[in-house]
Amino acid sequence: MEYRNRLHELIPGGAHTYSRGDDQFPENAPSILEKGEGAYVFDPNGKKYLDFGMGLRSVNIGYGNKEIADACYAEILKGNNLTRASMTELAAAELLVDLIPSVEMVKFAKHGSAVTTAAVKLARAYTGRKYIAIPYEQPFFSYDDWFIGSTVLERGIPNEFRQYTLKFHYNDIESLAVLFDQYPGEIAGVLMEPTTTEGPKDNFLQKVKDTCHKNGAIFILDEMITGFRWDLKGAQNYYNIEPDLCTFGKAMANGFAVAALGGKREIMKIGGILEEGQERVFLTSTTHGAEMSALGAFIKTVEILKRENVVKHFWDFGNQLVTGMNNISKDLGIEDQFYVEGFECSPNYILKDFDGNISLPLRTLFAQEMINNGVIMPYIALSHAHQKEELDLALRAIEHSLQIVKKALNGNLNNYLKSKVIKPVFRKYN
Repeated sequence: MEYRNRLHELIPGGAHTYSRGDDQFPENAPSILEKGEGAYVFDPNGKKYLDFGMGLRSVNIGYGNKEIADACYAEILKGNNLTRASMTELAAAELLVDLIPSVEMVKFAKHGSAVTTAAVKLARAYTGRKYIAIPYEQPFFSYDDWFIGSTVLERGIPNEFRQYTLKFHYNDIESLAVLFDQYPGEIAGVLMEPTTTEGPKDNFLQKVKDTCHKNGAIFILDEMITGFRWDLKGAQNYYNIEPDLCTFGKAMANGFAVAALGGKREIMKIGGILEEGQERVFLTSTTHGAEMSALGAFIKTVEILKRENVVKHFWDFGNQLVTGMNNISKDLGIEDQFYVEGFECSPNYILKDFDGNISLPLRTLFAQEMINNGVIMPYIALSHAHQKEELDLALRAIEHSLQIVKKALNGNLNNYLKSKVIKPVFRKYN
């Protein structure tokens, strides 16, 4: 409680990401962590937890990986942030362009919101239009006004910003076509994740791209989560779809602050300075956007991803974990109330009441009991550091936790839940 109070006294929200806030975890979760090693995190008292949060999905090799830390340190000793472009940022740019077929030019930044907003700006500048379309079902693209204004969080955002973000339904191409009919010649681009827990059906991504191009709009894929997890070359390679622009972040550099906007040269170059006489587009301009230490971490992370075939490990480990979790639930007779869905490389667990409704109280109870059993699992993010020992530990904790969930389902939840219920990040009131 002391740490929690100190955090909230000094930091609005108690953390610098709302997903790390107290309202996203049961009350028995550690309010502060001191360090991470491999797949584990430690609180200031030295208590050890197996972690499946993995730095909000950004750590894909493992906490404190020495190879990556050494690569980062070597760049720090070179000066870390120089007066002109560095050899390191050139090497990083060449690496990403060589790796991702759709990327012909790249702009680095420190976080995902910067590059998704830059993608929106490029689409508007290239087309001369103002509207952006995004899926209802995909929860987050940016902390900037163009996106947050499209949620229930309206305070501090002028109406003028909110009205230019339109929404359609994932896997429903007609809902997108309707928007283009309603706003003819006014939609600059469609920004979307390739997938979340439901994959594209009936060539949906190809149909979105075709609809965009038919209507003169830009097709943008946000690969913050799918990048370097579904496939080394992104979910765009996994689904055989080439976007006009794409964004990456999170697992690019094993937790170091790197994000990237990439795409077709024809579009990206309008953010440059070589086309004399052309009206300028001020794309992104960040002092720390090409920080050498983080880009060194990116380069080394990609090396390890290739050498250790890490993406295959995500799929293989995830398959074992998902199968084990669903088998435990089935054996307990609560397979309709607890199940794991989505993709093995990035699974998602669901808790429902007997009426079939998603239950945040039950999700809180499960997370509470997992912590009681030494595992932090607010969601499931895998790393290369999750191996057989971690799988066995997790499945034991899940079995113990689901036994409590079953008792709560068949009895009084309040007898078992010792915490306030976790809350959605996007809600109108605290």
